[in-house]
Amino acid sequence: MPWIETVPYAAATGRLKTLYDRVKGPGNNVDNIMAMHSLRPHSMEGHMALYKAALHHSGNTLPKWLLETLGVWVSTLNHCAYCAEHHFAGLRRLLNDDARADAIRGAIKARDPDTAPLTDAQRQALRYAEKLTLNLSSVSESDVDALREAGFSDGEILEINQVTAYFAYANRTVLGLGCSTEGDVLGLSPGNSGDAEDWNHS
Repeated sequence: MPWIETVPYAAATGRLKTLYDRVKGPGNNVDNIMAMHSLRPHSMEGHMALYKAALHHSGNTLPKWLLETLGVWVSTLNHCAYCAEHHFAGLRRLLNDDARADAIRGAIKARDPDTAPLTDAQRQALRYAEKLTLNLSSVSESDVDALREAGFSDGEILEINQVTAYFAYANRTVLGLGCSTEGDVLGLSPGNSGDAEDWNHS
């Protein structure tokens, strides 16, 4: 049970019901992380806008599975099992290669991304995310230069930064309010990347 009151879908009215209908998945399922915002629907709206922009927007050019991998990595570093489990399920579905997904997860659990079946550039992205998560005051221009030298454009570097920053926020929402995966359907995400206003989970 969460540590604060939440409003279930069946009891929602007004603005909250409208937002729940935008974010729900099959069977009117609303992810628990979204329900954590139910006493302040405006914060749910802000959360979803940021989430969609960081991970599920057509303006991004990095593959979604890599963005999800960054999310699983950051969440694991922050000891946020909720986000790690949700986003690993999404990573697994998007990658469509269970053996490779499991190998990536194994490397993440071992805190050893260098053993993950990723390119050198993708591993560099994980190194940047690790430093920004665990030792952010030490991040310097040289860390961005290393991403650029690995082959990322500045826009892609921004994507890496924003996904890392988003999960810092999401992990603290979950861990700070006692959010669990109980009753959640793991791995659902907004499927329509072309419409920033479409938050429906599938």
